[in-house]
Amino acid sequence: MSDSTTTTASTAVQTEQSPLILSVLPLLILFGAAAALFWLSTQDYTEHFRYWEIFVPVVAVLSLFSGWSQCQARGDGRTWYLVRQFVHWGTIIGLVYVFNVVGFRDMLSDQQYTVILVSILAAATLLAAIQMDYKLILFALFLAVCAYLMFVPTDNPVLERAGSLFRIDDPQGNPGVVTAALAGAGFVISLVILFMMPSRSVRTVTTGTTEAETTTSSGTPTATTAAEPPASMSSAHPATS
Repeated sequence: MSDSTTTTASTAVQTEQSPLILSVLPLLILFGAAAALFWLSTQDYTEHFRYWEIFVPVVAVLSLFSGWSQCQARGDGRTWYLVRQFVHWGTIIGLVYVFNVVGFRDMLSDQQYTVILVSILAAATLLAAIQMDYKLILFALFLAVCAYLMFVPTDNPVLERAGSLFRIDDPQGNPGVVTAALAGAGFVISLVILFMMPSRSVRTVTTGTTEAETTTSSGTPTATTAAEPPASMSSAHPATS
């Protein structure tokens, strides 16, 4: 009676990476909308702070989608990622709500309240970027620049330096053009950061045993696990006389 062996050979490659559009589109919307809101605010601060209040939950939702691919690249739990996002942005949205309920908003002018609101949004975005999505760091800095430009609307040194950098005539008289140029530059650099981030892939190979190996974009293995073959396959059949 001849020995019978069973050999299973299969190769499966699974790439855990969100579609690129989920990372690029949120950045484009964030930079474009912030530049447009800054331009509207500098034209007339009256009641335009309402648009910034609406923009806060918009940033929260787009931050959720933008950081999804980075969450997968790090191998973090998706449930924990969602909980952190909801707690973080829920706190910021609740803070804006409290400002309006307790009357803090009525104590300030529209310009002062807009500056405070954009500053809080910039700090919240920076904190979310450090913890969950590095791509948003430049967007947070862009919001901080917008808040500073609204706080110091005349003779602003940032406008002069940015205007000379982008070769914009009369930057003090065209803050909207300067911020649009800064938004474009921030978007491009954020894309560079996006493409520099490592992607995570999982490769599974089965040849009698099962082996799972996780590799980074550089090809360096990070984890390997192996399972023993079934006992019916490892034991030899008894010889017959």
